[in-house]
Amino acid sequence: MNIQGWAEIALTIGLAALIGWPIGLYMSRVWNGERTWLDPVMKPVEGLFYRAAGVNPAHSQGWLGYAGALLAFNAAGFLFLYAILRMQGGLPMNPQGFEGLSPHLAFNTAVSFVTNTNWQSYGGETTMSTLTQMTGLTVQNFLSAATGATLAAALARAFVASRGEGVGNFWADMTRTTLWVLLPLSIVVALTLVGLGVTQTLAASATATGLEGGSQTLSLFPTASQLAIKQLGINGGGVFNVNSAHPFENPTPLTNLITAISINVLGWAAFFAFGRSVLARKDVRALAVAALVLLSLSGAAMYAIESQPAPALVAAGVDASANMEGKEVRFGVPASVAWAVQTTGASNGSVNSMHASYMPLGGAVQMFLMQLGEILPGGIGSGIAIMVVMAVLSVFVAGLMVGRTPEYLGKKIEAREIQFAMIAVLVLPLAVLGFTAIAAVLPTALAGLLNDGPHGLSEMLYAYTSAAGNNGSAFAGLTANAPWWNTTLGIAMLMGRFVPAVVVLAIAGSLVVKPKLAPSTGTLPTHGPLFIGLVIGVILILGGLQFFPALALGPLVEHFQVLGVVAGL
Repeated sequence: MNIQGWAEIALTIGLAALIGWPIGLYMSRVWNGERTWLDPVMKPVEGLFYRAAGVNPAHSQGWLGYAGALLAFNAAGFLFLYAILRMQGGLPMNPQGFEGLSPHLAFNTAVSFVTNTNWQSYGGETTMSTLTQMTGLTVQNFLSAATGATLAAALARAFVASRGEGVGNFWADMTRTTLWVLLPLSIVVALTLVGLGVTQTLAASATATGLEGGSQTLSLFPTASQLAIKQLGINGGGVFNVNSAHPFENPTPLTNLITAISINVLGWAAFFAFGRSVLARKDVRALAVAALVLLSLSGAAMYAIESQPAPALVAAGVDASANMEGKEVRFGVPASVAWAVQTTGASNGSVNSMHASYMPLGGAVQMFLMQLGEILPGGIGSGIAIMVVMAVLSVFVAGLMVGRTPEYLGKKIEAREIQFAMIAVLVLPLAVLGFTAIAAVLPTALAGLLNDGPHGLSEMLYAYTSAAGNNGSAFAGLTANAPWWNTTLGIAMLMGRFVPAVVVLAIAGSLVVKPKLAPSTGTLPTHGPLFIGLVIGVILILGGLQFFPALALGPLVEHFQVLGVVAGL
C-alpha cells in the first residue's frame, strides 16, 4: 500500500460521483420533459417512435399499467434476442461462421442481457457473431439500462404528486432516457475509446506475426461501441472472454480510468436526478453519502487485503509485495481494486482482473457488496430506487423507536409500503441462498465446479449472488454452460430484476394517491448524519446478517485455510 495507490482508488471513485452530478441534473430535466439542448435533434426522432407505436406520451399510466408495459416490453425483447441467438448460424454478418446457441445457453444469455445482468456462460470471441453482438446484445444494453431508469422516474413522480393518479408513461420514460442520455453519451465515449486504441471493425480477425516469427490469428469486433454502453448502461458483458483485461478492449491506463469511471457515473447521476425531481436534494444527497461511505470503506478494505502477499508465496519463500495473481501488470493492485469495488457496488459485472484469484477476504468483500442489494450506486435508476426502499425501512424503524408515524419526502409510510419493501429486500436472499443450498447437494450442479471445499462453495455463492443481483461478474472457476446452471441462473436473474421492479412500482402506486405533507416538528430529519448512519445500519443488517452464515462457510473458512499454509498446518 502507498499514497499513490490510495489516491488512484479515491480518484476513480470520486470522479465518477463528481461527474455524475451535472449529468444527473440533466437527466432530471429529461425525465420531467423539460427543455434541453438536444431537443432540436431528438424531438423529431422521438415523435417518429411515438407515431409508429401509437403512443401518447402525455398519458400517465397507473402503476399496474406502467408495470404491465415494462414487463411486456422486456418479454418481447427476450423473445427477439432468443431468436437471434438460436438462429445465429443462418443469419448474415457472421464472418466467423458461428453456429446458433443451444436452447439453455440462448435462454440464459437472452435473460441475462434483458435483465441488465450480462452474465456470460460463453466466450464472446468464440461464440457470438458480429450481428449478434451489435443487433442483439448491444441493443439490449441500451434498452435494459433505460428500463431501470424508468423505475426511478416513476418513483420520483409518486413522491412529488399530491393525491395523484398516474406515475408517468413507461414508453416515454424509456424512449427519452435512451435518446437523450444513453445514446449521446455512448457516442462520445465510444469515439474517445477508438481514438485511444480500442478496436472498432466489422472484420472477423487479423493475422499478426509474433516476436518469435510465428503467425497468430487475432479476433476482432466492433468493440468500442459495445464497450461504451456496457459501462455507461452498467451492463458489463464484454465482447471478449476476459472482458476489460483484454488489450483490445482496455489497452492503456487511460482507457482503464475512463471505462472504470463510466461504470458508476450514471448510477450516481440517477441519485442526483432523483433528488432534483422530488425537490429534496439534501435528503437524496444523504443517501448518496451513505452509498459513497460504504463503497469507499469497501475499497479501502479490499486494497488492504490485496496489498499483502499471498500466504502460499510466503510459505514458499517467494518475495512478493502484493497479491498479483489474476491481475494485469499494466494496472496493478490499485486499479484492479478500484474496478472490482465499483463493478460489484454497481450492477455492472465487467472485470479487469480475475475475481476468483483475489484473496478469500477480497472475494468476500466483492460478494458482500452485491449482497447489499446493488445500491452502491447500483444500476441506472434501479440503484436509487432500492436505496429509497432502504430509506423507507429506515424511517419505519425510527418511527417504531420513537412512537411516531413514519414519513419520507412528505409521504406517510404505512403498512402497505413496508410490506412491499420487505418483498423487494427478501427476494435477493431467497434466490441466492435457496439456489446455492440446492446446488450444494446436487451432483449435476457440483460437476461444474473447478474447486471443492470452501472455494467451491464460494464459486456457487458468487454465481447466484451475481445473477440475482443482476451484476454479471463471476469467480470463473465455475463451468456454467450446462443446463442446470444456465437455467437456474436465468431464473435467479429474472427474480432479481423484475420482482423488485414491480414492487417499486407498487410502492409508487401506493404513494402517488397520498397527500403531500409539509414537514412538522414531529418529522424525522432525513438529511443529516444521524439518518445517514441509520440508513447504513439498516443496509448492513439486511444485507450482512442474511448472508453472513454463507460467507462464513465459504470465503472466511478459506481465509483461515490459506493462513494455515503459512503456519505449516
